[in-house]
Amino acid sequence: MSIKEHHQGPAKHTEGIDLENCSKKRKAVVCIACKTILFLFGSLVYLNPEITKRPLERSSEDVDIIFTRLKEVKAFEKFHPNLLHQICLCGYYENLEKGITLFRQGDIGTNWYAVLAGSLDVKVSETSSHQDAVTICTLGIGTAFGESILDNTPRHATIVTRESSELLRIEQKDFKALWEKYRQYMAGLLAPPYGVMETGSNNDRIPDKENVPSEKILRAGKILRNAILSRAPHMIRDRKYHLKTYRQCCVGTELVDWMMQQTPCVHSRTQAVGMWQVLLEDGVLNHVDQEHHFQDKYLFYRFLDDEHEDAPLPTEEEKKECDEELQDTMLLLSQMGPDAHMRMILRKPPGQRTVDDLEIIYEELLHIKALSHLSTTVKRELAGVLIFESHAKGGTVVLGEKGSCGERWAGGVVCTLHEGDDFGKLALVNDAPRAASIVLREDNCHFLRVDKEDFNRILRDVEANTVRLKEHDQDVLVLEKVPAGNRASNQGNSQPQQKYTVMSGTPEKILEHFLETIRLEPALNEATDSVLNDFVMMHCVFMPNTQLCPALMAQYPFPSQGTEQEKMDYALNNKRRVIRLVLQWAAMYGDLLQEDDVAMAFLEEFYVSVSDDARMIAALKEQLPELEKIVKQISEDAKAPQKKHKVLLQQFNTGDERTQKRQPIRGSDEVLFKVYCIDHTYTTIRVPVSASVKEVISAVADKLGSGEGLIIVKMSSGGEKVVLKPNDVSVFTTLTINGRLFACPREQFDALTPLPEQEGPTVGTVGTFELMSSKDLAYQMTIYDWELFNCVHELELIYHTFGRHNFKKTTANLDLFLRRFNEIQFWVVTEICLCSQLSKRVQLLKKFIKIAAHCKEYKNLNSFFAIVMGLSNVAVSRLALTWEKLPSKFKKFYAEFESLMDPSRNHRAYRLTVAKLEPPLIPFMPLLIKAMGQTSILLETVQKLIH
Repeated sequence: MSIKEHHQGPAKHTEGIDLENCSKKRKAVVCIACKTILFLFGSLVYLNPEITKRPLERSSEDVDIIFTRLKEVKAFEKFHPNLLHQICLCGYYENLEKGITLFRQGDIGTNWYAVLAGSLDVKVSETSSHQDAVTICTLGIGTAFGESILDNTPRHATIVTRESSELLRIEQKDFKALWEKYRQYMAGLLAPPYGVMETGSNNDRIPDKENVPSEKILRAGKILRNAILSRAPHMIRDRKYHLKTYRQCCVGTELVDWMMQQTPCVHSRTQAVGMWQVLLEDGVLNHVDQEHHFQDKYLFYRFLDDEHEDAPLPTEEEKKECDEELQDTMLLLSQMGPDAHMRMILRKPPGQRTVDDLEIIYEELLHIKALSHLSTTVKRELAGVLIFESHAKGGTVVLGEKGSCGERWAGGVVCTLHEGDDFGKLALVNDAPRAASIVLREDNCHFLRVDKEDFNRILRDVEANTVRLKEHDQDVLVLEKVPAGNRASNQGNSQPQQKYTVMSGTPEKILEHFLETIRLEPALNEATDSVLNDFVMMHCVFMPNTQLCPALMAQYPFPSQGTEQEKMDYALNNKRRVIRLVLQWAAMYGDLLQEDDVAMAFLEEFYVSVSDDARMIAALKEQLPELEKIVKQISEDAKAPQKKHKVLLQQFNTGDERTQKRQPIRGSDEVLFKVYCIDHTYTTIRVPVSASVKEVISAVADKLGSGEGLIIVKMSSGGEKVVLKPNDVSVFTTLTINGRLFACPREQFDALTPLPEQEGPTVGTVGTFELMSSKDLAYQMTIYDWELFNCVHELELIYHTFGRHNFKKTTANLDLFLRRFNEIQFWVVTEICLCSQLSKRVQLLKKFIKIAAHCKEYKNLNSFFAIVMGLSNVAVSRLALTWEKLPSKFKKFYAEFESLMDPSRNHRAYRLTVAKLEPPLIPFMPLLIKAMGQTSILLETVQKLIH
């Protein structure tokens, strides 16, 4: 409910009264003669002496009510909670009729205002008379004005209510106090939206542009200018402010509004700001006084072409070109916009970064290789102090002469060969001379820099928030204190809640600490479940089931000290925590436990123990039915004949038996597979899917009668040969599409050749393919891909990332899904290359682009990217005549699709696209595997910490 809805028919200001210059000056509240009603946010108060409540007299309950209501008001949604709390103590609410003058141009101000509802006109006069004042802009909901009270300068304009309006008013002395205390938060939020002539600090000024605008950015600026002049010519016009005329300029907020209306690829105002910032960085768009980066505010900007007085209007031919190229231009800017927006944020002084700015920087830091080993706390600290640094010319000395003392640590984009590396850290940590000079090898290098003072402060803070548990002078558990809950909620608390996260430790101590932190209260289940899932998912890396199961049994009857009642209470809570962890663990692993004898024995033993205790402890009876259900289901499934194992044919029936729903492949399933000899004869073996190379050699030797000196070789269709290691597992599912396994003595390795059948098809299927509906094909592909994807267990990603051989587990389902990507990609290449007619190839290109579009529509990103990568394969992209004949409409579609594969900034374009999609969706699995591969550093870290 809005504040206005709480009114009970208040009286309002009469028309034409100048509030700030009323003859009866208001004292603590406002002039009684104006018959103002002030809504003190908690109750409606008429200005009678008996009932008027001064701000200092408000109770804590009143302040809480005000705070709760103001948080829902758009004008304050980005305010820091501490700042908003102070506003609740000193702010006044005013409800004004149409035509009320708040103050006049030239007056000395006494109040600052924020618009809660309605709108106000900003009027400027070039003479001393108020009669000829001209309206230069209108202030809407969420805008603020009146900062001139900070230095007692005269008002630059007259402000008149355009309609019935609601305002928040803060008196001068209170506003100055807020500004001094919260300037870092207010600077970005309370700048006057019409303040083109407000003097910006040196930090706000745009750095001198050293580079000449690139041709593509110049062209983009011309296209946008011509489009605006064709579709909304009123946006570019002369504008007046404070007795000065600014020629042919636009307003920042209007440019953002216009861009969002032109294309569906712009999803937010923040994205549009980044796109305009691209033009501003290259000098194709400029702030009229060169004082600001691009902002979504009432600030004036001018296109480069309009800097000249005789700038021509677009011709009809240019308008036509503009219509044809506008979407391509938008696409280009949307690709470059995120980086420009990031640079804009990083150029802000750390004290002026908003909460949203810090979150954007933090999200980017998650994808920088040099910072991957740092904790979340350190990354959030870095987000507040990182400085963007760029150098245009190669040969520039970034760090001083060899032997100079370190004053800064830099990390980020060093050069093309070392993107993500860092340097300068050792000299800062040890306060020692530099070991070398750092000189740029290439032009246009960008860095993220941390100054020495901030670097050392973060190190001190981390150590101060670290707790170490030692046994026999060795660290057995290291914890870091971090804020609990989300950052926004903690910012409103004077004493934010804290929690401890595990940084390192022995497996037993990590488990013990984890069990102690599990909260049993129903209200905290969601937060606890998230932590539980993390532990259950990752424990196999540092604590396999052979170690976890005995540890859980030891923790269940955990001994304790104290009185008998204290012992009973502690034991009961600990038992409930262990039961909850076991339930989550069993639910996560499911049928996979059937392949683990240790886990099955543990479940049965654990169930018996809980059942015995439940007879004496009533509190355990609530969890017993769920545990009983899970244990019985897993045990019965393991004993069922049809569940014992399946026998799979070579290639795992990827194209057969489509009438039955696909079932996940388990490690105990068996496979019939052909293993070829040097003379291209073969022997068929039957082994488990998870069989090691050693077991495969043994099976082949039994068939051949001799296995002395045999090796297993993986042969691709191109003739590439790889000798498999004896401990490699699940080798059948890792073969390429036309790959084969060969067995031969090591001395015959060089004589191996591919099979003729590995060369692939010689005739395409364009005749049948062109008869099928593109949408139906995409739909059927999505159904098939979903079945494959649905069979992939989360743990297969862990096994794949940290190495199957470390777990002796199969990743057959994941391997098949990854192979599916390659099948589609090479299918596209094969069909196009086998088509000999130019016109048919053009039709095939169109067909595949349509299928890709439908796959994207169905949120099947795996097939979508497989098709796009097939089209970008060099065998297809070199067909110049074919691409030349492709209609421009399809070229635009393909260009848009190709932009999503941009690998810069760790595939930011893809990450932004996925973030906007609602599940369920089929992800681009190769990229997901790559992202998980970056976390494999954890394996070495964990092993070092544990051992």
